[in-house]
Amino acid sequence: MTLPATELANRLRRGEITARESVGDALARMAERDPHLHAFISVHEEAAMAEAERLDRIPEAERGALHGVPVSVKDVTDVRGFPTTHGSLHSPTDPATADDASIARLRAAGAVVVGKTNTPEFGFGAVCTNRICGPTRNPHDLSLTSGGSSGGAAVSVAAGMSALAQGYDFGGSVRTPAGFTGTVGFRPTPGRIPEPGRPFAWDSLSTQGVLARTVDDAALMAAVMSGPDPRDPLSLLAAPALDPSDRARVDAGGVRVAASATLAGSYRIDPEVRTRFERAVNQVAQILGGVAEDGPSTEGAEDAFRTLRAAQSWSGHGERVTRFPDRLTESFVWNVRQGQSITAEEYIAAQTTRSTVYRRFRAFFDSYDVLLLPTASVMPFPNEQGEVDVIDGVATTSIIDYLACTFLISLVGFPAISIPAPTLPGELPFGLQLVARPYEEATLLRVARTLEAGGFAYSAPAAIESELRAASPAGGR
Repeated sequence: MTLPATELANRLRRGEITARESVGDALARMAERDPHLHAFISVHEEAAMAEAERLDRIPEAERGALHGVPVSVKDVTDVRGFPTTHGSLHSPTDPATADDASIARLRAAGAVVVGKTNTPEFGFGAVCTNRICGPTRNPHDLSLTSGGSSGGAAVSVAAGMSALAQGYDFGGSVRTPAGFTGTVGFRPTPGRIPEPGRPFAWDSLSTQGVLARTVDDAALMAAVMSGPDPRDPLSLLAAPALDPSDRARVDAGGVRVAASATLAGSYRIDPEVRTRFERAVNQVAQILGGVAEDGPSTEGAEDAFRTLRAAQSWSGHGERVTRFPDRLTESFVWNVRQGQSITAEEYIAAQTTRSTVYRRFRAFFDSYDVLLLPTASVMPFPNEQGEVDVIDGVATTSIIDYLACTFLISLVGFPAISIPAPTLPGELPFGLQLVARPYEEATLLRVARTLEAGGFAYSAPAAIESELRAASPAGGR
């Protein structure tokens, strides 16, 4: 059942579909498709069906916004009854005893967690694989990566195995897989979705996000997860709440839009990315009534992000890497060790640069409402490649270079959404990233919704359908 989550939720609340039917259909699709895709690390069918049966007994008037809707959760987030593997053999195997705050809100709204999705070890890696599961294959071409690190979440939605998916986005881990799989990836302003367990309470480099098949679906899930929590100081700063009933669009000429392929050469992109981005911007201009070629200065931003990311990675995982390097994946160890020798002076300098870049972005958005960027510097690449080591024919200086178009936005903490650009026959998905001012998700979603109506929309992946036909007894004759 691949109805939009918003429509599915409405039918479930009215009793036109039972939660048992909704969840049973999701589990059946997972059983059929996931052996080919490897999006899920763990699935608890009995618990999901028992919860669906409980929900079916709730009177219609008492049903929540996501009543009976099947959702998946990235396996770095605690879900009661599931182990939290972080995609690592070096994680506790006992089931979590409590839900993360955002998951508790999803469940309170009636959502049913059908499984935990795959991630590179502790969320570090360009390919969604680890020693437990993977690689998570792209349903548009099973030889290609689904992206990191919320690749399992993106594929669970793209292939219709869950209606919605929760993910985490640090340097682009929601947006990149969305771009690679032709889904919607929404990273709200940090603090929108509270995280009481965050090690650094005031940190805003990473945040939970949402993967969905439509903009309205993403807005609905994000609204359920959002709202103040006194245990998370960032959540207390958020502006007006997200309104899932707001389905408004914008009129042509009603928003000021800028676009930049590389932010004045701040990062490199492959030729195909440039071609697809330019075509997408032209299509946006036809829908919205004009796009200026412009972008804020990012001088010093890339080095600042690398320093802050590395320092946090070493703080969180340095002891693990020091004691057990042979039990961990090479990509994870490399990422963590980048922070081993960072000094306090370097860390403070990076925070100072970050502040300067943030103020440049704010000044830039005095003239514009939305900024358009590519969602990734490269197109989906073979799973066997492992990391991105060349962009536009030039060797990368590190394995996170290809994320610069997303991690620069993470650095300043602006909300962003990746939506699928229109494709020609035979083309892979391409994600267009939209960025707005902090706490102005309403504007971001209205623009994204307008573009979606103009053709920037999800389309079901054909490759997995072909794979299933070939694998069936009838298909093999």
